Amino acid sequence: MPLTNMQATPALLLSVILPLVQAQIPHWGPCPDPQVQPAFNLKKYMGRWFEVSKLPAQFEKGRCIESNFTMKPDGSVRVLSSELLKGEVKTIEGTAVVEDLKQPAKLGVSFSYVLPYTPYWILSTDYETSALVYSCTDVLRLFHVDFAWILGRTRTLPEATINHAKEVFTSSNIDVSRMIMSRQAGCDKE
Repeated sequence: MPLTNMQATPALLLSVILPLVQAQIPHWGPCPDPQVQPAFNLKKYMGRWFEVSKLPAQFEKGRCIESNFTMKPDGSVRVLSSELLKGEVKTIEGTAVVEDLKQPAKLGVSFSYVLPYTPYWILSTDYETSALVYSCTDVLRLFHVDFAWILGRTRTLPEATINHAKEVFTSSNIDVSRMIMSRQAGCDKE
């Protein structure tokens, strides 16, 4: 029996959404709205950041994950991310923009000309040691898929820093119970 338009729409929607959430854990309801870094200074955020801990992400399969942020003349940011996967360094280049000048810690990042910007919110940073980053996408406000990262200017951070970061996420209604340490060992030798 052929699908009617009303039946085809949910089926089509699921076929588009399922790959997005396949490796992620969807949460019921819309995205939380955490506080971001007050008086955020984008220029001080520039430079190299290493992924220390994260919520598992389908698009990150390797180890030694890092990103380098460079200011462009137009005020946008070049984002060059890399990971070591099966003995090869894989890189991807994207662009980050401040989407609302009143909230400069809420960036949008895109790694493709055809994809929209996705949230890249800096919840907290001291610019010199660590940063807490959150990204969340609502799906019809029925559920959301989110990502969270603890970043460092070095490949590791003290346990107390990581525990405090998790507390910040949790106090913002972000579930980090599945957060895992990123694999950063042996990276500088490769």
